[in-house]
Amino acid sequence: MSSLASKKLKHEKKVALGDKLRARRRELGLTLQSVADQAGLTVGFISQIERNITTPSLSSLVSVSQVLDMHVSNFLSQPKGKNAITRHNERQVYAVGNNPMTYERLSSNFPGHVLRSVIIHEPPGHMGEPISHEGEEIIFILHGKLTAQIDGVRTVLETGDSIHFSSMKTHSTWNHSNEITSILWAGTMDVFGEEGSEPDPIHKRPRDRKRPSE
Repeated sequence: MSSLASKKLKHEKKVALGDKLRARRRELGLTLQSVADQAGLTVGFISQIERNITTPSLSSLVSVSQVLDMHVSNFLSQPKGKNAITRHNERQVYAVGNNPMTYERLSSNFPGHVLRSVIIHEPPGHMGEPISHEGEEIIFILHGKLTAQIDGVRTVLETGDSIHFSSMKTHSTWNHSNEITSILWAGTMDVFGEEGSEPDPIHKRPRDRKRPSE
């Protein structure tokens, strides 16, 4: 995708994201297991994030942020949805830390909105972590191929294909091809964490106190 190469790719500065998340978790007195259970992720993956061994995807970072009672904007700077119209040659391409998956924001921000949308560029061989959370989402393949796994069922999607599912089902994606796959993603998850947005229901789930060793 030549147009993608010409865009300015903005990665977050090399800050210790994992350290920030761990400090907030300990401030709330939560265990690794509690965060993992409420975020719909594995405890091993949460541990790797906190130790800065791996960098989460945008949706995983949002899920963890929600468990920590903070908007994702506290951990990641993203483009603001000021305009209803976006131009293909003007959208900022950004990433979460050094995660190779990149994003372009499409949806705008206005009172009462519930739909969020981004274009995702998933690199060859990239396999996303399995996750489940509140809401629903739809994936449309703009270019390339992708394997989507929903509740253990794998489906190969190609250019022009789509899949719509409940986010409560454990889901992940894998770019099994040798080229970048571009995806139009739309869902109800608050992936931008903007001021004025409603708290996610995950905030109301019970929390476990942490063990001293954590």
